[in-house]
Amino acid sequence: MITRRTFFTMTGAGALALVAVDAAGQRRVLAEVLPGGTLAAGDIPRFATALVIPGVMPRTSRLTRRGGKNLDTYEVAVRQFTQQVLPAALPATTVWGFGPAADRDTARFHAPSLTIEVDHTRPVRIRWSNELVDGAGAALPHLLAVDPTLHWANPERRPDEHGVAATDNRPSFEGLTYVPPDSFTDPQTQYTTYQGPVPFVTHVHGAMHVGDESDGYTEAWYLPDAVGLPDDLARHGRWYPFFAAKSERTYGTPWGPGYSVSHYPNHNRASTMWYHDHTLGMTRLNVYAGPAGFFLVRGGPDGDSAVLDSRTGAPAVLPGPAPRERDRRPKAYGEIPLAIQDRSFNADGSLFYPDTRTFFDGFEGPFVPESGVAPVWNPEFFGNTLMVNGRVWPFHPVDQRRYRLRLLNGCNSRFLILDFSSIPGVLVHQIGNDGGLLATVHDVMAADAGRLLLAPAERADVIVDFAHVPPGNHVLRNLGPDEPYGGGEPDVDFPLPDPDTTGQVMQFRVSASTAPDPSTPAEFLALPAIAPLPPETRVRRLALLEHMHSLGEGGPTAALLGSVDADPADGPAGTTHLMWMDPVTENPSLGDTEVWEVYNLTADAHPVHIHEVAFEVVDRQPITVVDGFVDLDPDSPRTPPLPGETGRKDTVIAYPEQVTRVRATFGMAGQYVWHCHIVEHEDNEMMRPFRVGPLQPGQPE
Repeated sequence: MITRRTFFTMTGAGALALVAVDAAGQRRVLAEVLPGGTLAAGDIPRFATALVIPGVMPRTSRLTRRGGKNLDTYEVAVRQFTQQVLPAALPATTVWGFGPAADRDTARFHAPSLTIEVDHTRPVRIRWSNELVDGAGAALPHLLAVDPTLHWANPERRPDEHGVAATDNRPSFEGLTYVPPDSFTDPQTQYTTYQGPVPFVTHVHGAMHVGDESDGYTEAWYLPDAVGLPDDLARHGRWYPFFAAKSERTYGTPWGPGYSVSHYPNHNRASTMWYHDHTLGMTRLNVYAGPAGFFLVRGGPDGDSAVLDSRTGAPAVLPGPAPRERDRRPKAYGEIPLAIQDRSFNADGSLFYPDTRTFFDGFEGPFVPESGVAPVWNPEFFGNTLMVNGRVWPFHPVDQRRYRLRLLNGCNSRFLILDFSSIPGVLVHQIGNDGGLLATVHDVMAADAGRLLLAPAERADVIVDFAHVPPGNHVLRNLGPDEPYGGGEPDVDFPLPDPDTTGQVMQFRVSASTAPDPSTPAEFLALPAIAPLPPETRVRRLALLEHMHSLGEGGPTAALLGSVDADPADGPAGTTHLMWMDPVTENPSLGDTEVWEVYNLTADAHPVHIHEVAFEVVDRQPITVVDGFVDLDPDSPRTPPLPGETGRKDTVIAYPEQVTRVRATFGMAGQYVWHCHIVEHEDNEMMRPFRVGPLQPGQPE
């Protein structure tokens, strides 16, 4: 019998990734793991390309304002260009990325993009421009196949099942049959993938106290200001006009064709954030194409200057230097941002991403509307290479000294388990996570055998000490699986990744140091205390759910969020499945502190991200799930947050058959979202709006 877990083991990596479990519980690989494009991962040279360290995004201006704080401004555009992602012996790759809008060429555009550096509580204004156009100003189509059957941006305003022609809906295809683009001939009987200009809206992941007009709301997307756009094509999403008017009213900054303007007060603790697209039903595609970058908050009472040397009580010295805006040429940086992502490629260098559901589980139809199965959407995708800072399997020279690595899991679906134990003599200490510095340093080697788990969108701030690592070449490995992650031990609860491809991240080339290391050893760092959030005034019970189809092997048609109907501690409780279009059910009052209990009724772990807040992870507790009902033994043990989850977070792993509790204070009124950050799930109903405070006059219904 194929269970939910066995099904995903069999098919989560693609139709050819077949794994059987025999009567003794042993796994047998029946076919090649992780198919991708026409370029086999094994044919790509490893450690042939130097790591690229992103520079810093240049400011457009620094404004002095009367009666208020000074303001830094940026003008940032997203464009299409080619980049040498693969080693130089292989073709370049067409990607998207951000860069300074004033630059006429794309020399400073990169994927991932330049880092935006801001000061704690110093306001920043960014004009985000969608410039996905060709040299003549005509709109470019997407690099990847866009499934039009999801609840998505829908610039064509294709009518829904009620005949309502609007953006941001789930269109109806009643009476039509799906065909791929090269077979599409008759719009009266057929439909195909979306071929039009690309909707885009930028979200700064982790930003707090940001007005909803600046958060990158998923229905506030906009098309490029391109020449020749058809008159019947919507230029923007449903919420764009409301937020544009609010921005001009609040800040005096109008929006216009092809751009929006966001304001960030930067009330976050000093922390590692990142920015990326957040368009409804398309985030997986837009992010996979390349546009993302680090967004670092520095300074303040919880910043680097608050870290002390426990031996003397004097300010500690953290590894550096970090890239700076005015750097004329690359330096021997001691603080390095590392964005780790998985990708697959074709032989011509182009990105590969599935253009049919058949890739996922072999299901060949019927698709929407004859069934509930979308023709193109894949429930998860796992690339067969690992890429760091936009280069596949790079190398980086380091001295026998300490380095500060700001790590980001930027993968669509893949959980990473970085394995530093493969580097002899290395010391690794985690000092920060999503929400900034931890309260105490965590020894990753001693406590976790050198393993660091990162779900998609999670970040970790670590000190890596190479002082006792022998000179030579050493590989940072990955133990995270080539399939959906459900927790547990590598090679016990799930198979190891391919050791020759996705089991390798990058290579460090260690050389003897020629100068003393001035930084403070990590074990002597005294980190600033973190004040707890206020006690909660309300507990909300939320659910992670899914829809399965009854055809073929019964794979998922959508991943969903919902609510638990009663307290499971009082007996089995039912759940309510909710779609994106359903009315808001989470509506904290402004200033309230709440505990959100997230009950995971699926077989997979999900990284849950709540916009606008930095929360505390409270604990986890086992639940029992039977026929869609949830039961909780109130006397069962509660597991406290792991050391790396303490302090503040914006993304938390919700494990299968557990309730995960987080506490948050909602300090900004407006309309926001919470969702799973497996972006394939997010794009197909595993995202919900929430509202802080009352309805705003004139907001979209």
